[in-house]
Amino acid sequence: MSTKVLVVDDDPLVRSALRLMLGGQDDLEVVGEAVDGHDGLLRAAELSPDVVLMDIRMPRLNGIEATRILLERPLPPRVIVLTTFDADDHVLEALAVGADGFLLKDTPPGEIVAAIHKVADGDPMLSPSVTRTLIDRVRHDGGDDRSQAAERRLAALTERERDVALAIGRGLANAEIAASLYLSVPTVKAHVSRVFDKLGVTNRVQIAICVHDAGLVD
Repeated sequence: MSTKVLVVDDDPLVRSALRLMLGGQDDLEVVGEAVDGHDGLLRAAELSPDVVLMDIRMPRLNGIEATRILLERPLPPRVIVLTTFDADDHVLEALAVGADGFLLKDTPPGEIVAAIHKVADGDPMLSPSVTRTLIDRVRHDGGDDRSQAAERRLAALTERERDVALAIGRGLANAEIAASLYLSVPTVKAHVSRVFDKLGVTNRVQIAICVHDAGLVD
């Protein structure tokens, strides 16, 4: 069964490029396009996509607010936010509302396709440069106090949960964590869920930031 994708971007060239790129994949189907966040919400309700590629900066309704509204609906799609700059100030805001992934618009086609598959399977996906920028930005605020706070938070984890958190900090997806720790994917997902609860976070980047703050991953 093909993964249904909705492209939401105010730039017609970007929409055309993504449709052309994804249209050549046998297991992906671009079911529609939208020109801004408002239009994206209407099209998502109409087309029930599995994954939405959502631009951040758009007129009328931007990608952050559109993502927030979309993810409050029953059985929402996965959302990958597209950004032009890895230092986009809105990336942290989009994380807070629950986006499943971030990609730069100049990401190679193969990586975009792989990201859609990962997100459709439940594994959040972030551009490495975006993740690095987020971690660097947060770590530069707080110094030793932030490091000590991160260590206290991680102390609540069991040894196995800590292993999973460290793997997330290294950017591994669930299947990769399962292989490295000799666990099943469902077991990894259960550990990830408990890490979310114990650390009080809403996404994997926040786990990665905590691990990096504690100095456990370079």
